[in-house]
Amino acid sequence: MANFPVRVGLTAAPQHGTYDNLRRAWLEAEAMGVDSLWAWDHFYPLYGDPEGNHFECFTLLAAMADATARPTIGPLVACNSYRNPHLLADMARTIDHISGGRFILGVGSGWFERDYEEYAYDFKTAPDRLRDLKANLPVIESRLGKLTPAPVNGKMPIMIGGSGEKVTLRLVAEHADMWNSFGDPEEIARLSGVLDEWCGKVGRDPGEIERSVLLRGPEQVALADQYVERGITHLIVGSSGPDWDLSLLRDLIAWRDGR
Repeated sequence: MANFPVRVGLTAAPQHGTYDNLRRAWLEAEAMGVDSLWAWDHFYPLYGDPEGNHFECFTLLAAMADATARPTIGPLVACNSYRNPHLLADMARTIDHISGGRFILGVGSGWFERDYEEYAYDFKTAPDRLRDLKANLPVIESRLGKLTPAPVNGKMPIMIGGSGEKVTLRLVAEHADMWNSFGDPEEIARLSGVLDEWCGKVGRDPGEIERSVLLRGPEQVALADQYVERGITHLIVGSSGPDWDLSLLRDLIAWRDGR
């Protein structure tokens, strides 16, 4: 297993606030020393007032790329259903150049039914959405290889989010540079082991894949050492508008810096 550095990230949910406050949170997180900044890919709030303020993911990522200078940035994760895969690759490559090569293309199969219904996408079934993701990943990779100019660093890192053991983790083994999921340390370690098994089956070195987790609340932040002991080295916390409280991020950065 490769020895990835321990990194700390923030996903700033683009809901229930103003753009000015959201941008302020990005800049404050960067000043604190965050390693990665993320935005989710939805069209409506996931909690709180379902009709509250909300902003589109990739437009925000372009703004984030221009506003910040150091952290990696990306969607956690882009919904495969919402954009033609060629277009998604081109959007990602363009933001990568705005950021100076800091972009990670996170992608997943999608799950939030309201997004699909309101924006006239076909929700299909969960297996069908996974089949679509499987079909589109090679298209994304191919288009990234054809674009002029190419991504800043040559090959753009791809993250796949999800925990499905039969399909999703195989797709991670076949295509991803980074994997993201959520759960307690024991469950994430178990899923990471399944990913290792898929790597063996498809002929991939499991040490090439960075493992990340979205931590849910102070209880999981307090278990940071246990995640790292199990090979999960990229720990991400979330925050939401209207104020984008960064206290959990501050705790996680202090933990990282004190190791």
